[in-house]
Amino acid sequence: MNNPNPLNQREGEKKSAEVPSFHPAMENLQSALKDYSLSVSTVPEKGRSLFASRDFYPGDVIIGQEPYVCVPNNSSLSTPKRCDGCFITSDVLRRCSRCHVAYYCGTACQRSEWKLHRLECEVVSRLDKDKRKSVTPSIRLMVRLYLRRKLQDDKVTPSTAMDNYNLVEALVAHMSDITEEQLVLYAQMANLVYSILKWPEINIKEIAENFSKFACNAHTICDNELRPVGTGLYPVISIINHSCLPNSVLVFEGRSALVRAVQHIPAGTEVVISYIETAGSTITRQKALKEQYLFTCTCPRCSKMGQKDDIQESEILEGYRCKNEKCGGFLLRTTDGKGFQCQGCQLVMGKEEIKEIITEIELLSEEAASKSSFSCSYQEVISIYKKIEKLQTKLYHPFSINLMQTREKILKSLMELEHWTEALAYCKLTIPFYEKVYPSVHPLLGLQYYTCGKLEWYLGETEEAVKSLTKAVDILRITHGTNTRFMKDLLMKLEEARAEASCKWSSIHC
Repeated sequence: MNNPNPLNQREGEKKSAEVPSFHPAMENLQSALKDYSLSVSTVPEKGRSLFASRDFYPGDVIIGQEPYVCVPNNSSLSTPKRCDGCFITSDVLRRCSRCHVAYYCGTACQRSEWKLHRLECEVVSRLDKDKRKSVTPSIRLMVRLYLRRKLQDDKVTPSTAMDNYNLVEALVAHMSDITEEQLVLYAQMANLVYSILKWPEINIKEIAENFSKFACNAHTICDNELRPVGTGLYPVISIINHSCLPNSVLVFEGRSALVRAVQHIPAGTEVVISYIETAGSTITRQKALKEQYLFTCTCPRCSKMGQKDDIQESEILEGYRCKNEKCGGFLLRTTDGKGFQCQGCQLVMGKEEIKEIITEIELLSEEAASKSSFSCSYQEVISIYKKIEKLQTKLYHPFSINLMQTREKILKSLMELEHWTEALAYCKLTIPFYEKVYPSVHPLLGLQYYTCGKLEWYLGETEEAVKSLTKAVDILRITHGTNTRFMKDLLMKLEEARAEASCKWSSIHC
């Protein structure tokens, strides 16, 4: 369960009062999108939306796009560094000797980036050592945006209907919706970019507005296992709106963004992806979307807010469980506000009783965080998280998000310690949660099956490994395709596990 990057934001659903008029860039884009059997239409309360012109089926690539600009997650303190060209980590990365901000794994990536980095290197290398440290990935992304525009304006690099600055201009900035504090931050960042570029033809207000566009439209670039590796701006992909019940998924192959169908999408249907972690209550999802993307979701799942099924799902995911072990029902606050009553057996749990457990969990969580930051042993951290797990098991439902997150932390630490048997036990504990909170075709569910399968195979549980790896392949071939190195390795593991299982069966029965 990954947390979204601050820049992991898209155009989203727009208020009708703020929907821009049809931008001239859209006319050329409409023509280009016909080749993908797609079209852009303006929908009330949403703004620009992407629609299918033909049927798409699970696993189909709906659209792909290279970033207009992108940067790896390299800051002055981050380790290991990533290549600016392919975003991989490597022991042989070489830093640009002049500007000291770009890294390359080899000459091929350096050459592919040279036209843009030549201009970037020139402006960054003028900065003194201290100011150069302030060139964060967000600042770099903005500097590179203007440099990329200059390259296209000067005809050094080509423009196309799906790759031009006009599409960036057409993105919604939501300037009227952001807070005063955020405006001040954007202004400060814009000042820094202006001082780096020193171009009189651009103004600070324009740069600040583009930072707001980044906040609403940039995407976190992830690897095949959904680990963040960088940030990119994909203006066409940004047109795709959000749903908490998406029919598509956004994945990346290197820096390339691909939108794949995860269910049948009939012609005339809007293509939608999820902007946020969907394993949460409707209230939690609505809050995240409002704060990060500045709109209220009205998808079919959110439209059920307040209904019986929605209340039950919310309390199971984020509420408290009945302390009667034989019941296991969920609790709702009593009418007098003095406690919480089980909706099954009607047993009441006092507020103070709950508060006492929560306080203990919070103190232990602070201790775990402190030990983690001071590089204490994984064993110490695991011991604390197991105490938290024990308390959460008393307080929360078995499908609680809080309990799940604790078990994920224990699993990760056990993997670091190479305690494979216990790691497998915890991985198996997580599977029912993933199966409950995610659709049957979801990359996170597929990846959890993959982790389980790898552990089972390593520990000699070959038949179980085949089952888990098969489930992983059935999902990930839809969400990821089959052409990446990651998927080829997974398919090879499955074939090897099947061959091993067959061999074992033959030796027993012959």
